[in-house]
Amino acid sequence: MAKHACVDIGGTFTDGAILDEKGKINVFKSPTTHHDYTEGILNVLKIAAEYYNEPLEEFVNSCSPSKGGLITHGSTIATNAILEKKVAKVALICTKGFRDVLLFREGPVKDPFDFQLDYPEPYIPRYLTMPVTERINSEGGIETPLDEGEIKEIVKQLKKWDIKAIAVTLLWSILNPAHEKRIKEVILEEWPDIEVVLSHEVNPAIREYRRFVSTAMDASLRPIISNYIQLINTTLQSINYDGEVGMLNSSGGITTAEDLTLRPLLSIDSGPALAPVAGKYYADEELAENNLITMDMGGTSFDVSVMRDGVISSSREMSIGDEIPGVPRIDIHSIGAGGGSIAWVDSGNMVRVGPISAGSTPGPACYGKGGVHPTVTDANVVLGYINPDNFNDRRMKLDSKLAAEAIRKHIAEPLNLSLEEAAFTIWSTINANMITAIQDITIWQGIDPRDFVMVSGGGACGVHASPLADGLEMKRILIPKTAGTLSAAGGIFSDIVSEFSISQYVETRSFDHEAVNNVLRELMDKALEFFARNNIPPEKREFLFYVEGRYPYQVWEIQVPLEGIVNQDNRIDAAGVAKIAERFHEEHDKKFAVKEPNAYVECLFWGLKAIGKRQVVGSLEKVTQNTGNETEEGSRKAFFKKLGGMVDTPVFSGLQSNSNKTIVGPAIIEEPTTTIIVYPDDEVKVTKYNNYYITKNNK
Repeated sequence: MAKHACVDIGGTFTDGAILDEKGKINVFKSPTTHHDYTEGILNVLKIAAEYYNEPLEEFVNSCSPSKGGLITHGSTIATNAILEKKVAKVALICTKGFRDVLLFREGPVKDPFDFQLDYPEPYIPRYLTMPVTERINSEGGIETPLDEGEIKEIVKQLKKWDIKAIAVTLLWSILNPAHEKRIKEVILEEWPDIEVVLSHEVNPAIREYRRFVSTAMDASLRPIISNYIQLINTTLQSINYDGEVGMLNSSGGITTAEDLTLRPLLSIDSGPALAPVAGKYYADEELAENNLITMDMGGTSFDVSVMRDGVISSSREMSIGDEIPGVPRIDIHSIGAGGGSIAWVDSGNMVRVGPISAGSTPGPACYGKGGVHPTVTDANVVLGYINPDNFNDRRMKLDSKLAAEAIRKHIAEPLNLSLEEAAFTIWSTINANMITAIQDITIWQGIDPRDFVMVSGGGACGVHASPLADGLEMKRILIPKTAGTLSAAGGIFSDIVSEFSISQYVETRSFDHEAVNNVLRELMDKALEFFARNNIPPEKREFLFYVEGRYPYQVWEIQVPLEGIVNQDNRIDAAGVAKIAERFHEEHDKKFAVKEPNAYVECLFWGLKAIGKRQVVGSLEKVTQNTGNETEEGSRKAFFKKLGGMVDTPVFSGLQSNSNKTIVGPAIIEEPTTTIIVYPDDEVKVTKYNNYYITKNNK
């Protein structure tokens, strides 16, 4: 029988989620192996194979597409390559006079009041940015013919510099790509083996900087992602995997290895993008809720996203490092706050935590792998929240003495604090950092989190979820059984997804129906081609059109769904234009608490999210026995400031939980891949699908 597996590589742990033949989802973790990521992938698959009592080759073969299964994979490989500037060496060919677009970006510096902030270097150095004589105007007409002789001279120079790919970004190529296409032809005539990436194909956006930098990023990632995907497939096929690995993307779905190789930009944050997908599924099945905040706290980062009215927030405004590529991605706000985040004392005797992480090697001090700096995990061990003898399903034994020594030396003694006070200071500091991150994506965007459900995920989040809810005055927390590997679980629930967009400026007061309908037709053609490549049958296809618009004189756009506006012929009629304006006013009011009903709307981007429903999907398993009995494993000392410090706290084994029992805090629930702290006066109940639902009694 077939199995479906999803493996997500994080900064500290590599997570695996398995949907087995019985429809049950099991999750596993193994330390990330940064020297060779495929080693970590194999390690977590070995753990899963042992659980199912199968040889590794037999287990992996049961996940093969030829057997009706699938292995999907997401990671932060592309993200880390960009942030660490370890991408391929790329050159950029642009229209003469626009050589400094990547340098100037969009004008303002990130923080005008920080006089110590250095202006960042352009994504591609200026000496590798090569201008060429040509000009296409804003109507698509050719003002200046392309000088093909210059292209040949540029290619000769780039060969000497050992370039791995070339990005071509010409002005107004989104209206007339003839020159970009011809440049590619000339380059390949002179240099057949080089990778050439065209901006009108990667990101046909009006704004030059975003189109330029997204094309440059895509070109710089192609050799890396191509080699990485090839390595994964080769490695798995060597142990009896029959087929190709499905790859997760930044739209919160799965795509083929071939598609991601052609559009590697979509691999940015491909792992974290699946946590909100899992959060949405759990919240809908358990609570029928469509307003939630999904958190994923692992060993290295804290990722938070919002779903409002059943729609996971996405945006073109998300940055990566110093750049804004301007392609639609699930809106995930990430900070360096995880179990491995290192605590330190600054020059003002203030405790800081993160963003630097101890990672998996050497890891927190308590791992016993040579780490000497105190981390959040060390603090959780000292405070009694984490059981040193039951970490990662008892596969890792933590050293509480090393944790205590690191905190004592680097935090307690310099600040003249007791060991528990120092650990609690680390713990409360990281909580404050995470609350601020959640406020950034909710309160500062006009969203009141108090009526939202918090979905807590990540191996470390169960310890911190309750104080985060207190800081935001939230009342309800849902912690899935798969919380320790929430992003990997999202890969089990996700569909085959790709997203396409085209720039076409129109106004609702003088709508150009022909131009827009041509764009919609082109988007539909791209989606149909995508479905055909992925063998998605017509009955499994879903098309979600949207437009990104703004009021006159505004700078940024907001996304408006076109459900019920685009008719069956994939066209928008006069009545549809009025609905676009009406819906835009409603969305603007939701987002900014203000609207101008009499104003016209400027429409800039038209998009289509193509969703192919999977033949086999994960489902939640209901609890069938309601005995009302809990297995209490005993108790241990744990720190609760409200109760005066370290107090005896009952410990429950999560594996014995059932749907009849309510636990009142303080209590500790130990799951194989996470630990849940139930704070004083809070109540937790095991749900109908065997997950945890915490009701807060914060005032």
